[in-house]
Order: sequence, then structure tokens, then C-alpha cells
Amino acid sequence: MKILAIDSSGIVASAAVAEDDTLLGEYTINHKKTHSQTLLPMIDEVVRMLELDLSTIDAVAVAGGPGSFTGLRIGSATAKGLGMALDKPLIQIPTVDGLAYNLAGSGVLVCPLMDARRNQVYTGLYEFEGYQMHTVMNQCAVGIDEIVAQVNRQERAVTFLGDGAAVSAPYIREHCSVPYTFAPAHLNKQRAASVAVLAMEYYRAGKIQTAAGHRPEYLRMSQAERERMEAEHNKK
Repeated sequence: MKILAIDSSGIVASAAVAEDDTLLGEYTINHKKTHSQTLLPMIDEVVRMLELDLSTIDAVAVAGGPGSFTGLRIGSATAKGLGMALDKPLIQIPTVDGLAYNLAGSGVLVCPLMDARRNQVYTGLYEFEGYQMHTVMNQCAVGIDEIVAQVNRQERAVTFLGDGAAVSAPYIREHCSVPYTFAPAHLNKQRAASVAVLAMEYYRAGKIQTAAGHRPEYLRMSQAERERMEAEHNKK
């Protein structure tokens, strides 16, 4: 099985190709350029370096949300375009699940934190039995105080990761009552490799969708939508 995976849900843009138990290639960049500038050239470079015939892939996997509204739309459009052009199915991986899978095999609780602004994070709680991931709390958008309180109730050691971990570090240090660590730099941001490997499990379980049927999962309204609703409410 061969999977092309992309993740542009956060500040990192990443593309990878995995075949069975082998990661063939990955291109990840965390820089100032927008994903619309980087994602397609990154995919093209990975494909070129691997001398990959895209018609030989089995599916296109994409981090499907939550995350940056713009980033998700770029990733979604790219995945849909590839799926339609190649006549391949899409595999939508929940962004927070994919991020948690960076720490596959961990013996402690895993808590991804993606900065959602306004003191909120996209988050969830996960544990691993070997390399099998189990969801303790489904991905959601909550205040950092809520997820830290939930972590404390688990009464287990935890590892935090994601761009929200650095933003929330002062609050975590002050309020987290269980032993905790922060994931190292090579594991603490989104990686298409994790999306690809997790997508293998989804594919075997038949959890695929058509390119036309794919829709990102935002979990909450965009800032523009919230401001529009607030303006309409204030007019009443």
C-alpha cells in the first residue's frame, strides 16, 4: 500500500509518501511563506526525488481539521485536486489525531495543543498500547484551563506537543499537577509522515472517501464568521 499524505493544518507545511512499513520520503518546512506557495512545490519535489509515478499510489491522505482555516482549505483543495486527477480515494485524518501519532509508542498520556487563539486550543487526549493509538478524549476546541484540568483528573504523566504547547507553557507550568514533559523539536509539530502511517490503518478499515465528498472539519467558526454574527447581534 502506498499513500501520499499532506498536512497544512497549522504553521507547518508537510508532504510525505509511505509504502507499507517504509517512509519513502518527507518534506516538512516551518517558515514564513504561505502554504499556497509551498505545498504544491513540496509535493512535486518529493515525487521527483522518489521518481514516483503518482498513478501507483493507493490514496491521498490529508489532515482534515481542525486547524488554520486558510491552511485547511489549501490542504483540502490540493488533496481533492489530486484525488480527482488521479481517480484515487481520500483519507481524512483528524489533525489532532495525526499530531498525537507523532508520539506513537509513548508510555504516557499524549496531549496535542494547537493554538486556536483567544486562549483556546484544539486538543484531545490519547494513549498508546504499543503502537496502537486509543482516544481518551476526542479532538475538540476548549480553553487551555479546561484541558489542563482534564489532564490533572487523569492522574497520569503526560507529554504536551503542538504549536499551542509553547504558547500555553506558562499556564501549564503553573497549573498542571501531574508530571509532564514537552515533546522535542522533531516531534512537536504536524508531520505528514504521521498522517500517512495513520492513514494506512484507516485504509485497511475502509475509512476512505471520494475526493468530491471531502470536507474539512473546522470545529468552530472562523473569526470573520464570528465577527459577522456579533455585528448582526449588536444591530438587534
